[in-house]
Amino acid sequence: MQLNKIRGSIPPIITPFVNGEVDYKTYASLIEHQIKNGSHGILVNGTTAEPSTLTLDERNKLINIAVEVANGKIPVIAGTGSQSIIETKILTNHAVKAGVDSLLIVTPYYIKPPQRGLIEYYLELTEKIDTPWMIYHIPGRTAVNVTLETMKILSDKSANFVGMKHAVNDLGFVTECLSAFGPDFKIFVGLEELSFPMLSIGACGLMNAVGNLRPNILSEMCEAVWNKNNERGLELHHQLLEINQAVFYDTNPIPIKYMMKKLGIMKNNEHRLPMMSASVELEKRLDMVLRNSGLLED
Repeated sequence: MQLNKIRGSIPPIITPFVNGEVDYKTYASLIEHQIKNGSHGILVNGTTAEPSTLTLDERNKLINIAVEVANGKIPVIAGTGSQSIIETKILTNHAVKAGVDSLLIVTPYYIKPPQRGLIEYYLELTEKIDTPWMIYHIPGRTAVNVTLETMKILSDKSANFVGMKHAVNDLGFVTECLSAFGPDFKIFVGLEELSFPMLSIGACGLMNAVGNLRPNILSEMCEAVWNKNNERGLELHHQLLEINQAVFYDTNPIPIKYMMKKLGIMKNNEHRLPMMSASVELEKRLDMVLRNSGLLED
């Protein structure tokens, strides 16, 4: 698939569980739901998929299913990052062989590597592959910031380094990146409330958890910006505000999974420990959000 097709709303698909096991049948149906409702792509094994609770084999099987179900209709982006470079190599090499359209590799978390370590880490992971790859920049989870200078070095040394998912409340950094690398550098929004603002200054798309819930509206927002209809984009931004905020009423994807169950998108909202399903208090709060948004009737 052409690189210019990798843009727009690319939701990070949740991982459904039944009795502690990954529900692969439901997972396939969620991908079909995204295709039917106009998403421009899907992200497999993003944060919203709870990948740290999955085995390597489970993560790889989800990639296989995604590629098979998407069948070239929409791009498949694979999250292949882990804390260990050995695990990340296994995940990355599998994703490339499976035929994904791009890779999203999170910065190694917990260990707080120096910038020179990040540079060598990414170069070693990607030196033998041709698949386009992006950095997943989410310091709130990883405790690692990627600097502009680091990204410049990676851009100089890796021809298939094409962008990043930016899950940081920092529009200035987005502007600096686009100024340094040009408008074709792919920046995906990773914080729901910044969707329209970041698109407006040059981000190419969204990788937002709320896309599991309202895929068509997020796609429409992207298309409105592409068509220079910022008035419509802003309208959708405000329409989504309360749901965007609700995603973080508890640790993602706890709220999203509950709301998906409530709306009948999937049958249950099970998690693996240490994640937990929504509390009764949270359920009531989320029900109110869905009512206020016109998605749930009394």
